[in-house]
Amino acid sequence: MRYVQLRAFHYVAVCGGFSRAAETLFLTQPAISDQVRKLEEEYDVLLFNRHKKQVTLTAQGERLLEITHRMFDNEQQANDLLSESRALRAGTLRIIADAAHHLLHVLAAFRAKYPGVQVSVRAGNTETVIAGLYAYEADMGVLGEIPESSDFQILKLNSSPIIAFVAHNHPLASAKRLALADIVSHPLVLRERGSKTRFKLEALAAEMRVDLKPAIEAEGREAVREIVASGAGVGFVTRAEFGYDGRLKPIQIDAPEVLMDEALICLRERASGKLVKAFWDLAMSLPG
Repeated sequence: MRYVQLRAFHYVAVCGGFSRAAETLFLTQPAISDQVRKLEEEYDVLLFNRHKKQVTLTAQGERLLEITHRMFDNEQQANDLLSESRALRAGTLRIIADAAHHLLHVLAAFRAKYPGVQVSVRAGNTETVIAGLYAYEADMGVLGEIPESSDFQILKLNSSPIIAFVAHNHPLASAKRLALADIVSHPLVLRERGSKTRFKLEALAAEMRVDLKPAIEAEGREAVREIVASGAGVGFVTRAEFGYDGRLKPIQIDAPEVLMDEALICLRERASGKLVKAFWDLAMSLPG
């Protein structure tokens, strides 16, 4: 087994194909294909299913990818350690967040302190944030529920109650506070399953014996906001995430307050990385 063979396998897996892997590694596609083929032949295994121009991992390939993720992440950490003087002048910090606005003050301070570092932020829900961290697709995550796993290092950012909201011209727009039963008598616009906001709202509805059925199910907080703004129904969000939007009116739920804890998390095994540690230390030092 050679390093170049594992590297070829790893990049084909994460890039989704031989051509993309070759572009990423600045090699030719035949060279990448040859390295993967030699690895499969040497151990008499099939790592990829090849159908027409698409490749997918076999079960054995999935298991090997878990190992190479750790292997190449360790390599990156070693490189960061050995090039410490350059680590905070360049590089990319990848963040996956269910609500990026919880990090805005940290992002601004981080960019001011480390202008050479590129920060990538993409959206997700609680499930995709955790999955992305485990798959090494992100360095840090922000999510609306503090995970119980000891695999993570956790920094609580804030807590905020869940509220309802409607378009400014909705029949409920004049109400400041309503019982959940009165709210759900109107069409509801809910987040996708896997959203912690939806999970907690469903738990409250079950406790109060209220039937919670979405008229519209939308993926992502912004999608819900735009659909509600069109007048299509009632949405739910935390008070902190509601912010200000002249098109919308907030409604407090007349029920025991349901709080969403927003936390910054990373895998403990990656917490010592220069970029992760720098961002973490800065987040700790700033007021919420």
